[in-house]
Amino acid sequence: MQNYYKSAKLDNVCYEIRGVVLREARRLEEEGHRVLKLNIGNPAAFELDVPEEIQQDVIYNMHQAQGYVESKGLFSARKAVMHYCQQRGIDKVDIDDIFLGNGVSELIVMSMQAMLNTGDEVLIPAPDYPLWTAAVTLSSGKPVHYRCDEQQNWFPDIDDIKKKITSRTRAIVLINPNNPTGAVYSTELLEQVIELARKHNLIVLSDEIYDKILYDGTTHVSTASLADDVLFFTYNGLSKNYRAAGYRSGWMIISGAKHRATDLIEGIEMLSNMRLCANVPAQLAIQTALGGYQSINDLVTPGGRLFEQRDTAWRMLNDIPGVSCVKPQGALYLFPKLDPKRFPIANDEKLVLDLLLQEKILLVQGSAFNIDDKQHLRVVFLPRADALEDAMMRLGRFLDNYQQ
Repeated sequence: MQNYYKSAKLDNVCYEIRGVVLREARRLEEEGHRVLKLNIGNPAAFELDVPEEIQQDVIYNMHQAQGYVESKGLFSARKAVMHYCQQRGIDKVDIDDIFLGNGVSELIVMSMQAMLNTGDEVLIPAPDYPLWTAAVTLSSGKPVHYRCDEQQNWFPDIDDIKKKITSRTRAIVLINPNNPTGAVYSTELLEQVIELARKHNLIVLSDEIYDKILYDGTTHVSTASLADDVLFFTYNGLSKNYRAAGYRSGWMIISGAKHRATDLIEGIEMLSNMRLCANVPAQLAIQTALGGYQSINDLVTPGGRLFEQRDTAWRMLNDIPGVSCVKPQGALYLFPKLDPKRFPIANDEKLVLDLLLQEKILLVQGSAFNIDDKQHLRVVFLPRADALEDAMMRLGRFLDNYQQ
C-alpha cells in the first residue's frame, strides 16, 4: 500500500531545539535516568513560578473564559498592552493595532503567512531563534541570515546586512534582547537598522520577549519607539518576564507607517479571525501582569537568582580551557565558543548527544541556531547555582576528555 508523506513545505523547516537529541533525552528519562535540561528556556521546570497575584486573578476570573472573545483579544488585555506601549515610547498605538495570540510563536507564524509571497526574503540574525527561520520557510519565503559579530558583543553586522538586501527583501528581524546570545542592542545600532529599513522600504520585526530580563544596569530600547515613518511589528508576551511559558499568552503590536499597510493588516485580521481567538484564560493574566508588581526586577539585580546564576555559569564556562563566552546582558542563555584548535568539532549535534549520554546534561548545538560553524553551544542558566556549578564541572570534565 502507498505510504503517506509530509508536505514538501516542511522539507527545509528545522527546529532542532526539540529535535533528535531531545528525543534521546526522553528515552533516557523513560529508562529512569535524571537529565539536567539546559536546552530550553522553561522557567517553571526550575521552580521559577508565575507570580501568585497573576495566578489568583486568572482563577478568580475563569468564569469569564467560557466563550469566544474578539479575535484580536480581550479589550482589557489589549488596553493594558496599549498602556505598556505608552510606557515604552511606542507612539500612536490604538486598541485595534494589538493582536493577542497563543504565545508569540503563533503571532510570528501568522504575520509571516500574511506578509510573504513565494520567494520573498526576510533578513534574520545568525545565530537566530530558529522559529523565525522555520516560520519564514513555512510561509514560502526565503530566510536570509545576516551575521552577528561575536567580537562586538554579538551585535548585528550592519555592513553584512547591507550586502544581503535585495529587491525581494520584505523585512528584517531583530531579536532584542537576543536569544541565544544575550546581547542587548544599543540605540545607535537600532537606529542604523531603522535607517536601512527606511531606505529599502522594509518592515522591522522586533522580537522583544525578554525586554525586562536585563543585567548590570542595561537598558532596553523598543525599536518601534525610535521612528514613526517605518512599519514596525513588535512581539512580546508573558512567557519569560512573568515565567508563564505554559500560559501561551503573547501579543503583537503594529505601529509606525500603518497607513501604508492597510492591505497587509487586513490579511493578518483574516488569519486572526480564522483561529477564532487566542485562549481566553491566559488573556486574563495580561492586565494584572503588566500593571502589577514587576517581580522580575528582584531576580535580575545583584543578589537576585537569575543574576547570580548567570554569573556562576558564565564564570565557570570561561574557566574551562578552550572555552570562551561573551557575558550576556539580557535573556536566559549563554552562547559559549569552543576553540577550534583545541576542539576540532566536525559534528556539533554529535557533541551534545555524546554529552547527554555520558553526563546526562542536555544542551543545544550552536548550528541549530543557523550559524555556519560547529563551535558553539547554547546553555540555559535557569537551574539554581549549585546545580549549575555541578553541570559546568561535568561539562569541563567531558570536554577535557572529548575526541570526535
